[in-house]
Amino acid sequence: MTRAFGFVEWFRPGEHDRVEEALAGMRAAGASYLRTHLSWAEYLSPGSAEWHDWLIPRLAREVELLPCIHYTPPSLSRTGRCSGPPRELQSYADFIDHVLTRYGTCFSHVELWNEPNNLLDWDWRLDGDFLLFCEMVGGAAWWVRERGWKAVLGGPCPFDPLWLDLMGERGVLAQCAAAGFHGFPGTWDSEEGSWGGWDLHLGEMRAVLDRHNPDCEIWITETGYSTWRNDELEQARRFAGALKAPAERIYWYGWRDLPRHVPVQEGLWFDPRHYHLGAVDAAGRPKLLGRLLSTEGVAGVTAITGLCSPGLARAARPAVITGGSGFIGSNLADALLADGQEVILVDNLSRPGVEDNLRWLKERHGDRLHPMIADLRDETAMAEAVRDAASVYHLAGQTAVTTSLQDPVADFEVNARGTLNVLEGIRATGRPVPVIFASTNKVYGALEDLGMRAGDERHVPEDPRILRHGLAEDRPLDFSTPYGCSKGVADQYVLDYAKSYGIPSAVLRMSCIYGPRQFGTEDQGWVAHFLIRALGGEGVSVYGDGRQVRDVLHVSDAVAAYLRLMKALEQGHVAGRAFNLGGGAANAVSLRQVLAEIGRLLGRPVPVTQDDWRQGDQLYFVADTRALSAAIGWQAKIGWRAGLADLAEWLATHRVRPAREPERLRA
Repeated sequence: MTRAFGFVEWFRPGEHDRVEEALAGMRAAGASYLRTHLSWAEYLSPGSAEWHDWLIPRLAREVELLPCIHYTPPSLSRTGRCSGPPRELQSYADFIDHVLTRYGTCFSHVELWNEPNNLLDWDWRLDGDFLLFCEMVGGAAWWVRERGWKAVLGGPCPFDPLWLDLMGERGVLAQCAAAGFHGFPGTWDSEEGSWGGWDLHLGEMRAVLDRHNPDCEIWITETGYSTWRNDELEQARRFAGALKAPAERIYWYGWRDLPRHVPVQEGLWFDPRHYHLGAVDAAGRPKLLGRLLSTEGVAGVTAITGLCSPGLARAARPAVITGGSGFIGSNLADALLADGQEVILVDNLSRPGVEDNLRWLKERHGDRLHPMIADLRDETAMAEAVRDAASVYHLAGQTAVTTSLQDPVADFEVNARGTLNVLEGIRATGRPVPVIFASTNKVYGALEDLGMRAGDERHVPEDPRILRHGLAEDRPLDFSTPYGCSKGVADQYVLDYAKSYGIPSAVLRMSCIYGPRQFGTEDQGWVAHFLIRALGGEGVSVYGDGRQVRDVLHVSDAVAAYLRLMKALEQGHVAGRAFNLGGGAANAVSLRQVLAEIGRLLGRPVPVTQDDWRQGDQLYFVADTRALSAAIGWQAKIGWRAGLADLAEWLATHRVRPAREPERLRA
């Protein structure tokens, strides 16, 4: 039986849309409970009562609600601050009485204060022996119980069994149905140094409760893990671990990251860890934990965290693939593993669906696959990943032009700085470990200087040499869009490390790769995206006129190029060189032609809508692959029509249930 869990999420007056978004997300994630604050200080401000009249019933309709009632109104506080004890201690119980009368049908339990041993929540400098706190909370707990509700004692942070024992000696615990526990193992350095594990600390807590109130339950009212270092797997792993803790309830902090402009507490800003505790980021994009909960539930979280066990299983000189759960990476890993090699697969699992590729590889190859879920931005993790490497295939990265335009800083950190982290990790080995970097044709810019003419179905270059062979590596670099810049910087660093440090490195500037195990989206992987939409009976949006030309390359041909190029590097050839990789002139095809062929394969036309051109889009890119062929003896073998049919068959079998059965998938 799957254990129930909840989230902690604070809402501010007027955040109606965020409430609805959070409720929808938490429902999809399978949450049963929600802990939120009902600020006494905030409630007395203009309009706040009306806000809570909407908020509390709205939340209670979806989840079992636990309101945490805290923060003294400054006008009633002995210090003039929300953390100060009220001048009249009974006024706290009076406010709770009002809350029970007004909203009591919405919940069964009330939490009394938050983190009372935290100076920012309760100013114990005025109450060093906690006499004021005990009188205030003890009286409120008694009244909650008298009125037929149940009181939850706010959890101290960090956990302090002596403080909890004091609450018992003074009779507070006797009035409480549950006591809260706060713990964030792995996030706060101060806690990590003293953290002994859930069993130890909750065992201490149980011993205290048994002395004073054996019926009092343990509720983990706050636990979580900050992904400020981009270690999303660790967050999922900590979540799975917390679900095993010996407590009657668990509330995960929190659902969504805080935006950077929001103060954490009473106008104070803290270090980055406070802002990355959510299961989704500040823009609402799911992290690994949020995505797994929403798509596969707790079972999916447990399965993935169990598959990717802590630490790196050591293999004798393994191949390392960054982005190894992705489209090209998983196909490349499969080829290497099938050849008998040990593979360390490095991936942050940030792209939806790639965990399926990881499972597929693990099922096929077992213990010779060593998953390491880590982010390129984690310098230490990258050094660990490549420490024993025999070869490195660096495929991971931020892959969409549109995303780079929305967040150019993150794009740079992943693609440019992340690549430097990989290279520095290799340099630290002191060995000449060969590395191939997956670059992009976007390093050549928008190619606006090419003379082009528009045909009926495709744009055609006026230069007959380009029409015959495509664009060669002597084409000047012209970085365009943040994505082109970040990939271009990485491209040049990889080549320079061959010159400056003697690392045998090479670059493949790829055109459009497609094939099985691709999760195509509108922003990246357009061939698969077109097929997924068409198979599902949906229309396709085309940006521009649809005559844009690309030389599409089946992934099996791309994998063959990577393997041959690595062999050449190991033999002391081609280091410090960049090659264009694509299907070449024989596989040059426009978006319109691909859509027409998909319609032929499915036996029905694909509905198409047209939209404006996107920034940085090239009218034409076809890779001249003659230099690569001459260097390593490689040629593309699969024609684009046969490759498209192969991908359509795979998607129909493994990924998309057709909206209606096509007459046949025409080969």
